[in-house]
Amino acid sequence: MAGLRKLRRDARLLLDAALKAADPGKAVERHLRVRGDVLIAGKTRYPLGRFRRVLVLGAGKASASMALAVERVLGRRIQSGLVNVKYGHTARLRRIELNECGHPVPDESGVRGSMRIAELARSAGEDDLVIAVISGGASALLPAPAAGITLAEKQQTTKLMLACGANIHEMNAVRKHLSSLKGGQLARLASPAAVLTLVLSDVIGDNLDVIGSGPSASDASTFEMALAVLRKYGILDRVPAAVRRRLENGAAGRIEETPKQVERTRNLIVGSNRQAVDAAKARARELGYRTMVLSTTIQVETRDVAGVHGAIAREIRDRGQPLRSPACVISGGETTVTLRGSGKGGRNQEFALAAALEIGGVRDCVILSAGTDGTDGPTDAAGAVCDTTTIERARALGLDAAQSLAGNDSYPFFDALGDLIRTGPTNTNVMDVRFVLVGA
Repeated sequence: MAGLRKLRRDARLLLDAALKAADPGKAVERHLRVRGDVLIAGKTRYPLGRFRRVLVLGAGKASASMALAVERVLGRRIQSGLVNVKYGHTARLRRIELNECGHPVPDESGVRGSMRIAELARSAGEDDLVIAVISGGASALLPAPAAGITLAEKQQTTKLMLACGANIHEMNAVRKHLSSLKGGQLARLASPAAVLTLVLSDVIGDNLDVIGSGPSASDASTFEMALAVLRKYGILDRVPAAVRRRLENGAAGRIEETPKQVERTRNLIVGSNRQAVDAAKARARELGYRTMVLSTTIQVETRDVAGVHGAIAREIRDRGQPLRSPACVISGGETTVTLRGSGKGGRNQEFALAAALEIGGVRDCVILSAGTDGTDGPTDAAGAVCDTTTIERARALGLDAAQSLAGNDSYPFFDALGDLIRTGPTNTNVMDVRFVLVGA
């Protein structure tokens, strides 16, 4: 048991290292600075004397910390701003207003904030600079329904896509075509102002048109692609009639497409899952583990991914492949969950539960999975940790792991064991991290 306690402690240290590396404020300040009267963003320079106003707009789980960093860099040069954030994911700002609202299902507060953001963007002129801060969660936090669509209809559509296991690329293709701000439409509203967007990536491949549904990025998706997503998962006939009608009218060319080219706009990725994973890898080596990164682009079904990670742990213990113990295998990305039951949990808790069923006979093994934003599904946990003894300890409490997994009921399972990972809101969001530790 002493070995397991150390492995569990080390797994948490790896998570802490990943979260520290994903700090959105530091990520912004690595890419944004003022020299004299010039704002330098990556390789782009903005002579601040040319601009009448600097406005800061945005949305996302990490956008409060990003906005705070922009305030630290630009200070009184910022005239005003408004950013939509998830409830509780706040920071103390002076010149930029925060509006707390619902995620992952949008709410009326999100709509009101989005309308005000749209008004500010629309007010920008040719001699203004609009700085947008966008991170994961912006899709739900900028709900602004398109003409003819209500918030309730967007909520119903979002819930259907969450339940069917659609990945983030597919969900955002639909969201962009039910919105008046996503898919480059925020940049179109701000035109002819100069727009600088600072992006914290929470998607595989760091696609600018997918992160937060790309409010200031050229959009590669179409109405027809959005329809194809709903057909693929068999929910086209289940979404509200107004949603289906809008997508079909758009596919037929009767509604203007999202912008395929945005002018005077620069999108700059300031951080991603890779930084978090690399930091965890470095910390694991410091702790004495032979370490490898399996992938940072995992996005398939959670249970399948968990099975693979469990099998790798078994291979390490039995054959010393792909690493000899003590070993640490790290992966990142964002898996999907197809809801089969009505239980409570999230993809990281479900990952840990499925992995626990795989590693029961693997001596001295710990697996941790957590969301870097600190919230996993509709719960107060970031994820969960399991080990060699998880199933045995659960049986002693009268818990059936297989039954809990079948009902998507991982939260009460790990809550009873005391194995939930609770970080609170981290004010960052670069997808998930997973650690497989096998002791010597």
